[in-house]
Amino acid sequence: MGVGEDFSTFKDNYQISAQSITDISYRYKRITRQLNTDFWNTNSETAHSLYVGSYGRDTAAKGLSDLDIAFTLPYAEYAKYNAYQSNGQSALLQAVKTSIRKTYKTSDSFGDGQVVVISFTDGITFEVLPVFENKDGESFTYPNANGGGSWKTCNPRAEIAAVSKRSDATNKNMKYLARMSRVWCDHCSVPMSGMLVDTLGYQFIENYEYRDKSFLYHDFMMRDFFNYLAGQDPKQNYWRAPGSGSSVTRKGAFEFKARSAYLRACEAIALGDKEWSRRQKWREVFGSLYPG
Repeated sequence: MGVGEDFSTFKDNYQISAQSITDISYRYKRITRQLNTDFWNTNSETAHSLYVGSYGRDTAAKGLSDLDIAFTLPYAEYAKYNAYQSNGQSALLQAVKTSIRKTYKTSDSFGDGQVVVISFTDGITFEVLPVFENKDGESFTYPNANGGGSWKTCNPRAEIAAVSKRSDATNKNMKYLARMSRVWCDHCSVPMSGMLVDTLGYQFIENYEYRDKSFLYHDFMMRDFFNYLAGQDPKQNYWRAPGSGSSVTRKGAFEFKARSAYLRACEAIALGDKEWSRRQKWREVFGSLYPG
C-alpha cells in the first residue's frame, strides 16, 4: 500500500468507534433527561443540552477520555444563586450534582471548580458545565466556584462553527489534522490541550498549500504542522481560540517534541516506497493506530 492508502487506513483506526459513539449518546441522553426533569419540567433527552469540547467540535479521536456537555439552565436559577451572599456558584454546581446523582454517581469534587464530573468504568469522564444563555443568543455565562465564586463567559458554539467552516473549506483536513495530532499527543505525552491543538491547527491550515488535498498529502501535512508547532514562541503562554477569541493557555513545553516528530516525519517521507521501514517511522510518531 502507498502513503495515501496508509493514511486512509490510519483515519479508520483513529476514528471513535461506533460502539463508543452509541455509549456516549446513551449517557448524554440520560444525563440530559434527568437535568431537564429537575430544572425544566420536561423529560426531553436532547433539549437545553449541547456537546462541547473536542467531541462537540468533531475533532476528537479514538482514546477520547473527556466528554464535555454544556447544559442550559433557566434564568431564574441564575437570579437565585447570584443573590447568594457568598459563592452561589458552588451551591449551583451542588444542585446540578444532586440532580445528576439520581441517574449516575458523580465525583465528590468539581472539576476545575466549574463542572460536575461523572467517571465511567470504560475510562470516559463526562464533565457537565451548567450555563445560562446570554442575550446575544450565542454565548453563555457559567459558574466558577474557585476563589469565593464568580461568573465567567464562554462561546463554544462560535468555536464549533469556526472549526466546521474551516474543515469544509479544507476537504475535512482541518479535522483530520486535529485528530492525528491528538493521537501524537497521546502517544508521545505531549502537553497540549485539545483546544490548543485545534487552535494551532486552525491557524496553520488556513493558508497551507496542501490544505484541500487527499490522504496522499497527509504525510506532508503532518510534517509541516509539526514544523509549525516547533516554531512557536516558547515564551508565548496563550493563543486565541477560533470563533470565540477565548484565551487558550499553554499546558507545558511542546516545541521540543514537535521538533522530534518533524524529524521522524522527514525520515519517513525520505524512505519513499520502502513500505515497512516508512510505516515503522510513522509508528514512532503515532503509535500502533498507524498501520504497521
